[in-house]
Amino acid sequence: MAKLFIFIGSIVMALSVVIGAFGAHGLEPKLTERMMKNYQTGVQYHMIHGLAILAVGIIALKIPISGLLNGAGWTFLIGIILFSGSLYAMALTGVTKLGAITPIGGLAFIVGWVLLGLAVLRGL
Repeated sequence: MAKLFIFIGSIVMALSVVIGAFGAHGLEPKLTERMMKNYQTGVQYHMIHGLAILAVGIIALKIPISGLLNGAGWTFLIGIILFSGSLYAMALTGVTKLGAITPIGGLAFIVGWVLLGLAVLRGL
């Protein structure tokens, strides 16, 4: 499982760079300032939580993977999809109702961090 999370984290990080570069170079002149800020927030959280997935994989190399650690990795990925994905979709489509999904992704991030902390405490 450690290798899987390192692989997923690497792919997620590569996508965050591509999506960020696309926004900076292709979308900035086309989006309103507010929508560009939403897009940039999506990229920022995407990158941070891509690193978190990598951290889960690296930690799993040191301590046995548990349900808590496994859950942390998957909830970080779900958070990226829901939080960042909803912000990307909102910025690209202008459909602000998609912002209702964003807090669910934020909650997934919070759950992921709690699970990661508990997994490390139990693994010590």
